[in-house]
Amino acid sequence: MAEQAVAIRAEGLGLTFRGTGGTLVQALSELNFEVPAGRLVTLVGADGAGKTTLMRLVCGLLAPSSGRIEVLGRDVAAQAQWVQDQISYMPQKFALYEDLSVQENLDLYADLHGVPLAVRAKRYERLLAMSDLDRFTGRLAGKLSGGMKQKLGLICTLVRTPKLLLLDEPSIGVDPLSRRDLWEIVRQQVQLEHISVVWSTSYMDEAERSDYVFALHKGRLVAQGRPAEIVKRAEGFTGTAWPRGGEPARDLQAALYDRGDLVLDAVPSGGAVRFIGRPGSDAAALASLLAGRRMESRRPDFEDAFMLMISDSGEGCRTPRAGQQPFPTRKAASSVPVIHVRDLVRRFGDFTAVASTSFDVKEGEIFGLLGPNGAGKTTTFRLLCGLLPASSGVIEVAGFNLRKARAEARGRIGYVAQKFALYGLLTNKENLEFFAGAYGLYGGRLRERVQAMLQQFDLQPGDISGRLPMGPKRRLAMAAALLHEPRILFLDEPTSGIDPTTRRSFWRTITELSRTGVTVIVTTHFMEEAEYCDRIAIQDAGRFLALGTPGEVRRLAGEDCADMNSAFIRIVEKGRAGGGRKK
Repeated sequence: MAEQAVAIRAEGLGLTFRGTGGTLVQALSELNFEVPAGRLVTLVGADGAGKTTLMRLVCGLLAPSSGRIEVLGRDVAAQAQWVQDQISYMPQKFALYEDLSVQENLDLYADLHGVPLAVRAKRYERLLAMSDLDRFTGRLAGKLSGGMKQKLGLICTLVRTPKLLLLDEPSIGVDPLSRRDLWEIVRQQVQLEHISVVWSTSYMDEAERSDYVFALHKGRLVAQGRPAEIVKRAEGFTGTAWPRGGEPARDLQAALYDRGDLVLDAVPSGGAVRFIGRPGSDAAALASLLAGRRMESRRPDFEDAFMLMISDSGEGCRTPRAGQQPFPTRKAASSVPVIHVRDLVRRFGDFTAVASTSFDVKEGEIFGLLGPNGAGKTTTFRLLCGLLPASSGVIEVAGFNLRKARAEARGRIGYVAQKFALYGLLTNKENLEFFAGAYGLYGGRLRERVQAMLQQFDLQPGDISGRLPMGPKRRLAMAAALLHEPRILFLDEPTSGIDPTTRRSFWRTITELSRTGVTVIVTTHFMEEAEYCDRIAIQDAGRFLALGTPGEVRRLAGEDCADMNSAFIRIVEKGRAGGGRKK
């Protein structure tokens, strides 16, 4: 590869740091690679793989323990300031100024980067048009939806034209429409300005659309190349199985997932289950497991290849320990709704966040609430949990009217918020003990439930929660919400920002909870996860656009919408076109 065609070069790159208790942790080990210039390159890996650490090394924010790294032909260790002057970096928590308007944020970053006044107007016009923020230049950044904030953060990094753009998981917590917009903005910059881009992501479809991919696992580079080349590794291992009549796809998924000796991965999709057979496994045993069910081979995609790469590194899907689920067996599901909502309205001044919404949820049902950023999902959640009062309408949760018996209802629900809401200075065990006490547990029962949750969610008692990667943090939040064995569990984007293997483990637990009679209400931006639900609602501008089983919603979107992602986008776009939705 010619010198001018390389944006980043690493030789023997490694980084070691001291972890909890002074132990040495090898964050990156012996990385050797070249990132081609003028391309959109993705960096993929499980939680804790080293993606953010590598980006910080590229920026000169960290110094390597071994080896060297060059950016744009310069040694970063020797010329960190020069490198930083040539690149733009958007970390996971990009520092927007929420008390400033969209325009004021752009002006501030233009000032910081020394962008000449003479070129700003034309550049602003193009960036605002690309991001669809040109109508909102006077709106405070703190009043934007999550997707709009991410787009504003991105164009703030582009007020100057960098030679290299680093994006650390820019699509975390962003809905499919906004993810598509972010991708198009970056792709246009590559084409128009010929910049180099490294995009770190947990979304495998983004990796599949990129020009080149680097896959990290436990600090080591396990694959690199064009996406199509990497996908070829999974050929011959992938298939699709269909449930028997009336069998939920998630039950078939669980049966396959639990046979880690035969199946490397399984996920519901389009009413069926996509799976990866474990290399070298017993084909006859798999056929026996699927007896009476239709099965076909299928072409692999990048996520299949990623799961195989993880397996090649000594890991596959985490298999739950059969018979050791610490959830009590509940009575058979009742037809009486455990959540009853009629004509629900919530206003903030003259803004209506939830508009005349009505629905019921049955015991043991998994109910998915989907929608773009700013659609009203989190507001609906907070209303159902009794954290916000309704402006009008009726909400009954676990048999209690929230206007009259909010405290009684709260004692029967568990809630996992979008953002990590536990105590970062406490250990996992200390967090669980604190919340167990808050839920009224004490003595032997408290110790029993804490130990059960530590075991179920594979949490080390002494780990400081604030230092955990995203995946273990999510597991800890789920464990805390289940300590008191709630009747209803609210999960607000519980898998945002975590890798496919961890998402599968989460949903295996959710499936088991549903089987024992726990009702689960969940929001998610991973549209594949809607396939685990009994029913889903798609919400936008506070109104329901669709409500039904995943199959019914796909059919509502159109017969050509075979997957939930395309169905979601079509339903929302159709709703906005017909209703004149205001952002």
